[in-house]
Amino acid sequence: MLPVMKRRVETVPKIGVFGVGYVKYWSQFEGLYEQIMAKQEVLIEKVQKNKVEVIDFGMVDEVSGAYELLPKLKAANLDLIFCDMLTYATSSTFGVIIKNIDVPVVLVALQPDSALDYNNASTHLQLYNDDICALPEFAGVAVRMGKKVPDMIIGTLHNDPESELEIAKYCNIARVLHDLKTARIGHIGHPIEAMLDMHSDATMLTAHFGLHIVQCEANEIVSKYEETAVADVELEKKRILDFFDTPDPVSDPISEKLKDADLEVAARVSVALEKFVETKKLDGLAYYYEGEDNSTTRQVMTNLIVGNSLLTGAGFPMCGESDLKCCIAMFIMDRLGIGGSFAEFHPVDFSENFILVGHDGPHNITIAQGKPVLRSLKKYHGKPGFGAGVEFKIKEGPITMLSITSTYEGKFKFVIAEGESVEGPIPPTGNTNTRGFFKPDVRTFLKKWVKEGPTHHFALGVGHHAETIKKIGEYLNIESVIV
Repeated sequence: MLPVMKRRVETVPKIGVFGVGYVKYWSQFEGLYEQIMAKQEVLIEKVQKNKVEVIDFGMVDEVSGAYELLPKLKAANLDLIFCDMLTYATSSTFGVIIKNIDVPVVLVALQPDSALDYNNASTHLQLYNDDICALPEFAGVAVRMGKKVPDMIIGTLHNDPESELEIAKYCNIARVLHDLKTARIGHIGHPIEAMLDMHSDATMLTAHFGLHIVQCEANEIVSKYEETAVADVELEKKRILDFFDTPDPVSDPISEKLKDADLEVAARVSVALEKFVETKKLDGLAYYYEGEDNSTTRQVMTNLIVGNSLLTGAGFPMCGESDLKCCIAMFIMDRLGIGGSFAEFHPVDFSENFILVGHDGPHNITIAQGKPVLRSLKKYHGKPGFGAGVEFKIKEGPITMLSITSTYEGKFKFVIAEGESVEGPIPPTGNTNTRGFFKPDVRTFLKKWVKEGPTHHFALGVGHHAETIKKIGEYLNIESVIV
């Protein structure tokens, strides 16, 4: 059992709710207006259960109301809007809104009765349950306004777990969009020069995601490392040993049982990292910095793994090899509550038809199967330095991968896939590895994945969430494919 991870203080996305109806009905059917407004209150209560701020904009029942509502929606700085299809409504209540609003709009049609009582039915009762009636009209008008057809939730207002899960999914999407708009992702050093797939333009990251890349210097961490108090380091060593096992080495000659000297450095760096992140007000970090041989800078900058794994688990995704795009993929998964660990493909097991999925460097320890392991590594393969390495498997069960890549035209692209993490041995190399099974078989899957032009890094999370991540990409106007 892992010790409880102290998470970052979560931000609260803002979701607007407005209903639509038809003004001519109110004088024709006494009490209908009050009945359908009561329906909207039920929807608002359902949305509020998801740790979001809800702004109720009432109902629009004629075209003048739509024009009056539009500036209020814009001024509210919303992350997502639910349009409550309370009864039939003319599309004039919606056209000007969908034309001029840039945040996602979801049409919600939750019928109060699971079926009409046909023997006692009336026009009044039909209108009370006419939630889906205007969906085709609204969809067609969105297209005529030059917009995509909005997503929609269809179901019943009561006793409908499926629709409540959909509401929760869109609230989580709003949380991702909200945090992307204001995120500060630190960047130290540069991608490994030879890895051409990882290089990115910080301005384009702002243009497409809204976040800001904070260009940081290695000495900002090194100076805090040199200032750390002995008492703080001792507390951090205890914290690290609470989170990690430290077994004896197995078969890899470059791995050893965690050495006291490596634990000391890892703990001291971890204390410095926490202070660095707080000072710079960062929400994540992508880093790669070698430093001069035998220097304090090299010692510090090659031993960020343990501290960054703790920070990643706390909600501050940290990505090695200075891969900003992968850091953002990890950020998206974190805000969805599904983890998001630094990963790439390792050797295939053709005997059992799976592929090892993992990486060296920092990882999201909150999605580990059991207690993660720390090993002392005599060398970090392909990189300078030595010290503590993090090793674990992702939790068994469904997994989702997200690679954010770039195209020839300079645009971003989401490459997404789902698979299964299955129990079984992994290499004892001080790196993460998960036995990943993908349909229909490992050869076919890998060919399809590679054909989409991903980067070699991706974020790895728990659960099956490909469709949700694809919607996030679409809301950001980023091409998204599910392999």
